[in-house]
Amino acid sequence: MNPAYETVEYAREGRVARILLNRPDQLNAFNPQMHRELLDALRRAERDPEIRAVLLGAKGRAFCAGQDLETIRSREDLDYGDLLREGYNPIVQAITGMDKPVVAMVQGAAAGAGASLAFACDLAIASEKASFVEAFIHIGLVPDTGSCWFLPRLAGLKKAVELALLGDRISAAEAERLGLINRVVPPERLEEEALALAERLAAMPPLAVARTKRALYRGLSASLEETLALEARLQSESGRTEDHREGMKAFFEKRRPGFHGR
Repeated sequence: MNPAYETVEYAREGRVARILLNRPDQLNAFNPQMHRELLDALRRAERDPEIRAVLLGAKGRAFCAGQDLETIRSREDLDYGDLLREGYNPIVQAITGMDKPVVAMVQGAAAGAGASLAFACDLAIASEKASFVEAFIHIGLVPDTGSCWFLPRLAGLKKAVELALLGDRISAAEAERLGLINRVVPPERLEEEALALAERLAAMPPLAVARTKRALYRGLSASLEETLALEARLQSESGRTEDHREGMKAFFEKRRPGFHGR
């Protein structure tokens, strides 16, 4: 039974959890309820043993416009740091910290924290109509929701500085060229292509996927020696799994493997 959310939609499609932001009239901008419900949906997908991949998209013409400024306009005592610590940071940590791959499906504008949300996902596929903008500078704020971490790592420092300080909107094609997203497709093929990508990930060996994701993120802040040691430990663990034995057997039998996460 799917949970009853108001600001997000959650559905299971085979081994894929589809989570859609659902405030289309507000361009899927974040309010406190959407913070809570998106985080709960991500954790639900993470806990579900039948789910092996997550597809994160949105309803309407925009992916996410970032913070709903109307909800904070009159809060003169608001501490933006608290807003990040309580609302946005747990979502980014849930995406990057879960063992399952998360695919962003971006159909329209992704601005501010909305762009950060797309960049935080493990893979991202976007419509030709999508666009991305680090809009923070235009209201005197600093890029947040992980953008100061993701941008220089994905696009390089020089381009990250340009995007953050000028706040220019870039097309999906430019985002792909910079390495901010993985693929751009025609609008009418977005859902099909994104779901196919998530399903392909869901068919991979879950334990190896989890360990690979963990090692790649750890490697971003580790030395070569530390990464070599981590790879050796994770490979030792992976080599003892049933999934590895099944993969080897399928290879020699020239058939598609069936992985069960054991």
